[in-house]
Amino acid sequence: MTHAPGTTRAVRLGPRSLITLALVSAVGVVAFGWPFLAPPTSQVGTHTQDAPWLFAGLLVLLVAVVAAAIAESGLGPKAVAMLGVLAATGAALRPIGAGTAGIEPMFFLMVLSGRVLGPGFGFVLGNVTMFASALLTGGVGPWMPFQMLAMGWFTMGAGLLPGPDRVRGRAEVRLLATYGFLAAFAYGTAMNMAGWPFMGALASNIAFDPDAGVPANLARFVTYCLATSLGWDLGRALVTVVLTLTLGPVLLRALRRATRRAAFEAQVTFEAPER
Repeated sequence: MTHAPGTTRAVRLGPRSLITLALVSAVGVVAFGWPFLAPPTSQVGTHTQDAPWLFAGLLVLLVAVVAAAIAESGLGPKAVAMLGVLAATGAALRPIGAGTAGIEPMFFLMVLSGRVLGPGFGFVLGNVTMFASALLTGGVGPWMPFQMLAMGWFTMGAGLLPGPDRVRGRAEVRLLATYGFLAAFAYGTAMNMAGWPFMGALASNIAFDPDAGVPANLARFVTYCLATSLGWDLGRALVTVVLTLTLGPVLLRALRRATRRAAFEAQVTFEAPER
């Protein structure tokens, strides 16, 4: 099978990797959304103080997904080098605007990388980048597995966008900018979901109520997002859009050129010697 220039995929998810990814995503959905999945009579809500540490076991599953993807895809040294460079760049970009109105330039790099290098590479890259940035910024804690999973989904989603072989130029940049804008809000909402149930009595009107039903808690969660993180998420989304529109065309060409030169999927063949 041949690919058009610029459509090479650095990481192909095989059957085992796909199954592992599906399992960890299912566990992640439960880990993020348990307040809406557990009935009011459930005892889960009584463990809000230790639940983050229990969910930190998700980190082990994420490492398993990354290991399976790398092992099954036969990731070569050039692809590993590309993964390392992009992860290090993303980790270095993250602290630039940390704590300032959601200015997080790493997100636009994840969008472009996922688009060029595919969903498999994107999921691995998102996880590794967030892990590296957590070590760099001292952000290691029970929230880290949630950040890794959310960033993996964020980057993988860019690789799943339609038209990788057909959409180019301004249309592709606009597509990526639109995705980046919406996905930046989705990332922020997911991370809100990870922390919202553990507020306790800090904000009784918008905190998770284990005795309330799903509609009441959904209203509380929406209010919590609007009151606490809308400005931050909007800043992240706008920065992603601006950087994608301005730097996207150049970086897309650079990433595709680097991928072609690395020839990640080139197969080694041996021919019989001439007699």
